[in-house]
Amino acid sequence: NQIEKATGLESLKTLQNLDLSSNKITSLRGLGGHDLLEMINLEDNQVPHFTSTSASPNSAEDIYIFLIKFLWEIKKRSKNLTMLQEMNIRKYYTFSFGTHLQDLIQGTGDSFSLTVFRLTFKGTSVAPDRKLPNNKLVISINNTNSRASYSFPCSFQHVNAINFTSSKFASLNDVIETVAELPELKWIEDLPLLRVLNLLKNPLQERADYWLSAIFTLLQLTELDLEKIPVEEKVAAVNKYDPPPEVVAAEDHRTQVVKHMMQPQRVLHSTLPGPDASYPMLVLVGPVCCGKRKLTHKICRQFNNFFRYGPCHTTRRAYFGEENRLDYYFMSPEAFEEMVNSGKFIATYKYSGYCYGLGRDTVESIAREGLGTCVHLEIEGVRSLKCTYFKPRYILVVPTDKENYEEHLRRTGLFSRPEIKEAVSRVDMYLKISQDFPGYFDAVINTGEL
Repeated sequence: NQIEKATGLESLKTLQNLDLSSNKITSLRGLGGHDLLEMINLEDNQVPHFTSTSASPNSAEDIYIFLIKFLWEIKKRSKNLTMLQEMNIRKYYTFSFGTHLQDLIQGTGDSFSLTVFRLTFKGTSVAPDRKLPNNKLVISINNTNSRASYSFPCSFQHVNAINFTSSKFASLNDVIETVAELPELKWIEDLPLLRVLNLLKNPLQERADYWLSAIFTLLQLTELDLEKIPVEEKVAAVNKYDPPPEVVAAEDHRTQVVKHMMQPQRVLHSTLPGPDASYPMLVLVGPVCCGKRKLTHKICRQFNNFFRYGPCHTTRRAYFGEENRLDYYFMSPEAFEEMVNSGKFIATYKYSGYCYGLGRDTVESIAREGLGTCVHLEIEGVRSLKCTYFKPRYILVVPTDKENYEEHLRRTGLFSRPEIKEAVSRVDMYLKISQDFPGYFDAVINTGEL
């Protein structure tokens, strides 16, 4: 325990583990050139002070000594750390200091490229894991009681596994927000190669929706809390937290059918006697305020022996010129929800924060007179209606001149700037659906002149 210089080791070319703790080492010369060296312990020594103004290393030996000095400085000045100068570490080493690292270790990002390391805060170590493929990082944070922020002298784009066992993180957002403040780190969300995450014994696990929410937050994971993640659970997580439009429509259809089946049943007027016959229904679909409402009323007036307009129910306020029971059935959200629970809708959907629904009684009252129903919907309503037994004819009503359409929305004075921007963006969405799914609409009408 009285060694002052790490010399005489040059001939030990196969040296792998070196423990020099509790000595009086002041010089690190002689520790370079050991290609197989994997672990070195320099606890309780007298390595000279390291400053950020030291010359950048050139040779492999200088790089090795430079890294040792830097990590020694981490131990010595854990709360007043220096910046790491540009360097490129190509070898794999383990450095054990047995110290609590509670502050930032700042680096220059991509200029420092340790291939694999593990970091723990119950004793700091930077170590390779030879079981992992090259260019993968492993982060292990065990028994962490503090809520300090941490940054590391390397890029995190190759992180492959993270272990937070027995940590004190209450939510994934806490982890993300804490670390996202660091200049070169986007933490968990932006780790494309992250595959393994361990959050065992964390308060986060007590949440009822923990499992699916964690999977949804990190869809790239293949293992969570030491359990493999099947594809079915990833699909369930997406369907729960960010469902695709088709899933939303199918869920709405399921809700309407279940609620309707709980009510007294009878033969509906819209049910035709032949199995191949379907109740006549015409649906005009398109972006807001594109002329589909006017066209719907015009069709019903001109062909009043065949069609009658079926107003939808909605929770939004009436626009200027709209009349209750003529254009829409305007109602409160509570009344709308009560109708849903009573099974009174064929299909419902949400658009721009408001609820819309096509009522069963609306269609039945028209069918009772021997007429077909003509309605206008947004694409969300079309998706829900396509899940039903009805087989309407769908006509896409869309303005192809977006500049004129935007100016028309602005002149109405009914919409805010975000609402106008959203409406204009949906023009391309409608056209894309028509192009990508031939037959989805039975006809397309340009309403730029309406």
